[in-house]
Amino acid sequence: MSEKGAIRHKLTETIAEYMLKVKEGGGSINGMLRTGYVCDPRYRNHEVPPGHPERPERIGALLALMERYSRDELVKIEPRAAAIEEISANHDRRYIDQVRATADKPHIAFDPDTHAYSESYETALLSAGGFLSLIEHIMAGKVDNGFAMVRPPGHHAEADRAMGFCFFNNVAIGARYLRSRYELDRILIVDWDVHHGNGTQRSFYADKSVLYVSLHQYPHYPGTGDVGDVGVADGMGFTVNIPFPGGCGDDEYAAAFRRIVEPISRRFVPQFVLVSAGFDAHRRDPLSQMRLTREGFEAMTRSLVAVARDHYALEESVAGVLDELGGNDLGVELPHGGGAETVLDAVARVHKRFWKL
Repeated sequence: MSEKGAIRHKLTETIAEYMLKVKEGGGSINGMLRTGYVCDPRYRNHEVPPGHPERPERIGALLALMERYSRDELVKIEPRAAAIEEISANHDRRYIDQVRATADKPHIAFDPDTHAYSESYETALLSAGGFLSLIEHIMAGKVDNGFAMVRPPGHHAEADRAMGFCFFNNVAIGARYLRSRYELDRILIVDWDVHHGNGTQRSFYADKSVLYVSLHQYPHYPGTGDVGDVGVADGMGFTVNIPFPGGCGDDEYAAAFRRIVEPISRRFVPQFVLVSAGFDAHRRDPLSQMRLTREGFEAMTRSLVAVARDHYALEESVAGVLDELGGNDLGVELPHGGGAETVLDAVARVHKRFWKL
């Protein structure tokens, strides 16, 4: 495999978090939206056992990409460590202490997949804090949207449990930060990682201020994300799971966006859009059976940028996402989907009592 191909292959495995702010227009004179990004060599400090798929080399590949990648209105943002009070908005204090206790220890295994080494705790704080730094820049109007290339990842982490490579749930911490500091009450989280974000779902399962939409392979790790999981109490209807069988690709994801994601998102009228942007549904990822391409990730990003702008007049895969965050070609439609109609029919049947579909 060529160097370029190897880098792209690594990027398809990367679990990144990025967000799009709903705002009127962009701050750029030439009309291109200003995109902030977080990518820091310190994210390599979280070590993993040999052969582990969530490895420090991912950040090395992303740093190399950002040295080559060029686009107008691209702004690098320095990450900060999240404060304990920010982490505890989503995680139990006793659990945070358990993760903190791993600092300076040679190796602690929380489960067969999730390992902490001497610098894992500090790196996890920097991962969550990098996401919050990006939110702060967006809310201050310094950039229009952003892409946080951080590790360790977060969407499997539950309030009191590390799992699936994750310690602190970056996107959930970000959503709670938007609510507490900026008093937003309609936050959309779209999760297109191939694995269901069990931690994010549980964080907001009874909460109508956060609409959580997940597109994932099913059955697959961690075994959650059934169509019938829609939330409880005030949160009923605000969890939307689209559990695809293996083998789905651009067409099926396009159909899901057109039939489910876009209509529900527009009726929710989000004030802020957060995306758990895992690239492991890419056709070249060895740990899943999905068939997404760079064009598929571009199309999903384009769709969410359009959703974010609608309400206020408003690598293989990473470079494409950064291109689309620039806001160009928003009129290009997603391709028409083919398979997986049975799944989408089931999702529509379940959610038509909550949303007009």
